[in-house]
Amino acid sequence: MLVLPVRRRILIVDPSSTNRRVLREMLRELGHQVIEAKSTTEALSLISRDAIDLALVDLLAPEVGGPALCRVLRSHAATHLVPIILITDAPDADKESIGIAAGADDFLVRPMRTRVLRARVQSVLRRKSVLDSMDEAEAVLFSLAQSVEARDPALGQHCQRLALLSSTLGVAMGLPAPDLVALHRGGYLHDIGKVAVPDSILFNPGRLSEEEWRVMKEHPVRGEQICSGMKSLKSVLPIVRHHHERWDGSGYPDGLRREEIPLLARVLQIADIFDGLTRERPYKPAYTSEYSLQIIQEETATGWRDPLVVEAFSDIFPLFSSDDLLSRSSLQALALSLQEQNGWCVEDGRQDASRIQHAPVSEAM
Repeated sequence: MLVLPVRRRILIVDPSSTNRRVLREMLRELGHQVIEAKSTTEALSLISRDAIDLALVDLLAPEVGGPALCRVLRSHAATHLVPIILITDAPDADKESIGIAAGADDFLVRPMRTRVLRARVQSVLRRKSVLDSMDEAEAVLFSLAQSVEARDPALGQHCQRLALLSSTLGVAMGLPAPDLVALHRGGYLHDIGKVAVPDSILFNPGRLSEEEWRVMKEHPVRGEQICSGMKSLKSVLPIVRHHHERWDGSGYPDGLRREEIPLLARVLQIADIFDGLTRERPYKPAYTSEYSLQIIQEETATGWRDPLVVEAFSDIFPLFSSDDLLSRSSLQALALSLQEQNGWCVEDGRQDASRIQHAPVSEAM
């Protein structure tokens, strides 16, 4: 099991001493500091004294309940980026939607498997680490990107899934750590340029007019412009600008072809397409994982996608084929434990990645 190198402070909010003890035992191996509160008032008192990195909150926590506690934490600058996982005793789509709308990052149902809980905790703590590493301006950009996603509730947690999918694919290809960080950030920022696209175009279920399509195709360039003032996002800019290019040169905005397209843009593109295909949209139903992979492979044969990136994706497709994994668990954590689970070796991924040519930095920028 992968253990994060930084010891984090995790708050459990639950009136049941048994539930708190079970969670504490399940988290023990991760090595983090775990503190407990029996009520939301006690939780807020603890948070006001010392910062926390994650809150595990019972949906019915006394006195105001989990969703209300989420709203309180999201409303204050000191706690608005703290990850929150709500926990309940029975699956309920309405309660889950209320919790997510209130600001929760995830939703778990008892009984929980230890391995799944740890993976999800690691997932949200990684995201918190990314945010903690940013300066204030970067954090504003990430918040803006999430507000773009929030315009379309049907997307769910598309950016979070894409960050995990693309960085997991990067792990499988043996890409170095800086590239994995860029993919993770690119997952959140890739469509930030859609802030400039009117809702009438973004949510049009029919065929776009020529002028509407011209506006839509400007969003990668707008996104690059928005992010270009951050030196720390330099490696993310090629992802933002070029994730709609096609292998045969028929994509946009620059009509790049083959290795002219930055590698990280090619990687994120496959994750983006797969997640989009498996989700319901105004113009299409949600396709199965297997059918979505088939579509990607057919588009590769047509000449639209990088064959070697799609081959790498196909090799580890079983990791992505579970709807539960796509919406819940940390694919990144699972990818890093592939050797333990399936006998897959990271070195094999590095050998595959060595066949893929990186575009020169001058061209990528």
